[in-house]
Amino acid sequence: MDADAASFANAVLTWQRRYGRHDLPWQQQDAYRVWLSEVMLQQTQVNTVIPYYQNFLTRFPDLKELADASIDEVLQHWQGLGYYARARNLHKAAIIIRDQHQGCFPRDFAELEVLPGIGRSTAGAILSFAFGQRWPILDGNVKRVLARCFRVPGWYGQSATMKQLWYLAEAVTPGEYTAEFNQAMMDIGSMICVKSKPKCEACPLKDMCASYRHHSQAEYPQKKPQRVKPHKRTLMLLHRCDEQILLWRRPPSGIWGGLWSLPEVDEASAVELWQQSFLSIVQSPRALQQDVIRHQFSHYSLDISLAIIELEALPDGISDTENYAWVDTKDIGKHGLPTPVRKILSLLQE
Repeated sequence: MDADAASFANAVLTWQRRYGRHDLPWQQQDAYRVWLSEVMLQQTQVNTVIPYYQNFLTRFPDLKELADASIDEVLQHWQGLGYYARARNLHKAAIIIRDQHQGCFPRDFAELEVLPGIGRSTAGAILSFAFGQRWPILDGNVKRVLARCFRVPGWYGQSATMKQLWYLAEAVTPGEYTAEFNQAMMDIGSMICVKSKPKCEACPLKDMCASYRHHSQAEYPQKKPQRVKPHKRTLMLLHRCDEQILLWRRPPSGIWGGLWSLPEVDEASAVELWQQSFLSIVQSPRALQQDVIRHQFSHYSLDISLAIIELEALPDGISDTENYAWVDTKDIGKHGLPTPVRKILSLLQE
C-alpha cells in the first residue's frame, strides 16, 4: 500500500474507532448472520432491516434451519422487505451450503462468489467480517464515498466506472483491520457522505477528497440518464366463498416471485375466460373497483384494480392445483403476500 492509500486507511480507521457504529446486531457475528445482514441491506436501509433481521433469526437461527424450511415460509418471513429474489437466492444458497459444503460457509472467495445472490461485494463482506480476510467491498455507500473522493466519472451502470471503483476499493483497503475499515466506509457513506447535503466538515477524508476540494460534491456520483418510468395496470380477481379466498402462487421469477397473490387478468373482459380455463365456472364480478392501489417499483408503477367475485359454493376443482389454493381468511397471514395484496385484503376485512 502506498503512502496515499495508507493515509486514506488510517484516517478512516481513526474515525471509525471514535464515531463509527459498533452496536449493530450483526457485528462480531458468525458467517450466517453476516451473510443474512448483507443480503437484507442490499437496497434497504439499516433502520428498516434491523427488525426484519431479528425476526428472521428468531425463526431461522442458523443455516440448517433456513435450508430445511420451505420457500413459502422463507418468503412469509421476508414479506414487506421487497426485492424477493434476495430471499429466494438466500434459500437456494443455504441448501447448497448444507448439501455441498457440509453446512459450513466456504472460506474461498471463488466458491463463495458463485453461490446464488452472493456477488463480489457480498463475498468480500462475508470473508472480511466473519473470517478476517482482506477483501474490499463496494456497496452503494462505499461507491458514493469513492466516487466523490476521487471524482470518478460516469454512473454505476457503466463497466468502466465500476472497474475504476473496484480498482480504488482494492487500493485503499488495508491488509490489517479490514473488517473495521469496511464497516467504516459503509458508516461514512450512510452517516456523512450522504446522497444530498453531505456533511463534509465532519468527514475524515475531506483533506483527500477531490470533489470537496473542487466544490463538486453534488456532481458525484454521476446519475443514471433519466428515462420516463412506464405505467402499467392489472386487474386482480378476488374469488370469495364464505371465508375462503382463492390465492395464486406467482412464478418463481419476475415481480413478487414465488409469493402468493390474487389471480390477475389484463382487463374485465378476460375474467370469464380465466374462470372457464382455471375453475370451469363463469360468474360475473359483484363489484369492479378501479385503481384500488398504486404500487411503485424501481422501474415502473403499477395501478391495481380489483374484481370481487362472490361464490355460493366452491368450484369442483382447479386446473392448476400446484399454484392455486383456497385459503381460509384466518390463515392468510401464514402465506407470503406482496405488500399491496396484503393492503387490499386488509381493506376488505375492515
